[in-house]
Formats: sequence, structure tokens, C-alpha cells
Amino acid sequence: MANRRRPSEEDVRIRPARSTRPRTKDRPDYRAATEGFVLTVDRGRITALAGDRIITAMKARELGKNAVVAGDLVSLVGDLSGSEGSLARVVEVRTRKNSVSRTIDIGSEKVIAANIDQMLIVSASASPEPKQGFIDRCLVVAYDQGIKPIIVMTKRDLADPSDFLSVYRPLEVESFVLSRDSDLSAIQNTLRGKTSVLIGHSGVGKSTLVNNLSSDEKRSVGKVNVVTGRGRHTSSSAIAMQLPAGGWIIDTPGVRSFGLEHVEESRVIGAFPELNRAIASCPKNCHHRSDGCGLDKLIETHPESIARVESLRRDRKSTRLNSSH
Repeated sequence: MANRRRPSEEDVRIRPARSTRPRTKDRPDYRAATEGFVLTVDRGRITALAGDRIITAMKARELGKNAVVAGDLVSLVGDLSGSEGSLARVVEVRTRKNSVSRTIDIGSEKVIAANIDQMLIVSASASPEPKQGFIDRCLVVAYDQGIKPIIVMTKRDLADPSDFLSVYRPLEVESFVLSRDSDLSAIQNTLRGKTSVLIGHSGVGKSTLVNNLSSDEKRSVGKVNVVTGRGRHTSSSAIAMQLPAGGWIIDTPGVRSFGLEHVEESRVIGAFPELNRAIASCPKNCHHRSDGCGLDKLIETHPESIARVESLRRDRKSTRLNSSH
């Protein structure tokens, strides 16, 4: 048997020592990133306007689960050419001045749109029937976020919504009543230079209204089910469209529920200065519906405030409801 060579130190492989270089705390600097305005988000792809270019982008991993929605101002890096097949990255969602959200499950909040000036609450005069509870919930969100609410009643040719709208006169909410052949010049003036979001049930005419206001893009429209009285969803995601006279309008998918668990009741009443002053005399832990409430004292001295106080109390009650009445 041949003699084997005895192993030596040269045969032993010494692994290099593990690096002791500390992990850097430097993070990417995105100060030179391009600002974009989010038009829509569909299945993970973000469409944004950067200057005069339409950019397709994806959300950077470091943003985590933070939602990007129509109306957001974002920071973009990567391929900003806007050419077919290009893909940029959204690395930052800039601070929002407000947002429109709804509670979809207990403890789960869904953001619909951001950086809104006006909320157009669209309801049909008939087919489907208007629902006061839904409008009350929308008003709560608008007042909570400092957004101007506007009620738009469509399908005037089917029914007269005057009695329905009379409930909201004490709150001095601006309203428009439209039919198929209505002149839209007044509502166009209201929307000029503003970012407005449309909220409403399916089948109330949101997409039809958007198509009449916007000259470029066309949204699909649907019909109301004669059995259930509900509309069919024709829009799957919110989309921002530029108006010919200036400004943006954000069309949203129809909603059947508008939960408000995410809204703090204490912030709602602050939208009304005279009522806010009245509750200063309320007893501790007053729910503004019991004896000794400062709102009742306001009614005694200013009887003309009765309707407004009742409207406010109805809106505050809506913050505790989650159905689609």
C-alpha cells in the first residue's frame, strides 16, 4: 500500500474573518425625485402625471402597506420617460392635506382619495331611491377633513328631490339638481380650479356626470337592477380626470356601505362655529343629546337654530353606524 502524504498546514483552508464593517445608516436621498400627481391605481400599477408626461410606476418596498390613492402627490424615480414599457418607482407619498376614507371592516380603514377640495355627494332622485343616512355619513367625513360638501341630485326627470334636500338647508350645503338635459355651466364654475371627488352608490349617475364634464376620457355607465333597486358596478378603481376649464374631478367606484368608525365625533361639531361655541357650556361627558346640553340652550335663545342642531345630531349619530341606509 502506497504511503499517504501526511497533511500539512497548507492543506487547511482558513476562512476569512467575518467583516466587522458596521451597517451604514445612510439612506437614499430622494430630494431630487420628480413630483407626480396620482391619476389612478389599478392592480398595483400607479399612473401619475409628472409635468406633461403620463408615468407608469410601482410602489417602492420601503413604503410598506401605505396606500397610494388618486389625488396623492408622490416622489418618482427611475424611468420617467413615459414611453411604452417604462416603469418608475414611487418612493414617497408626500404629506396629505386631507383624505376621504371609509371603514370597510371593524378596525380596517380604506382610503378612497386624497388632497380634496370638494366632495360631490351624488344621489339619484329616484331609481335608486335617495338615502339620507348615506348622505349624512358623507357629510361627516367632509366636515371632519375640512372638505366642502356639495349634494348633487341626478335624474330630476324621474322625481322632484326638493323635499329630500330641505333637510340639509339648515346646514347650508350647496346643492345641484340635474336631469338628462341640464345645463352644467353652474356646476362647472363650482368645479373650476378645484380637486373634487364624486361619492355615491352605483347607478346614481356618477360616471355619466363625469363623462359630461370631462371632454377626454369616458367612463363606462350601467343600469339599475329593477329587482334590487341597486346599480351595477361599472368603475373598478378611482380615477382623476382633468376638466377642460381647469381643475380635477375624481370618479370613484360605487359604494354600498360607508362606515365611519375611523372618524372622531369630537371633530365633527368643530365645523360649525356657532354650535362649537354653544357646547362650551355643556356638562362633562355630554353627548349633546341629553338634558343640560349647550345646544338646547342655543335653541332656547335662537329658535332658528333648531333645524341645524337636529341635522348636526343626526350627523353625529351617523358616526356610530356602519350600514348603508
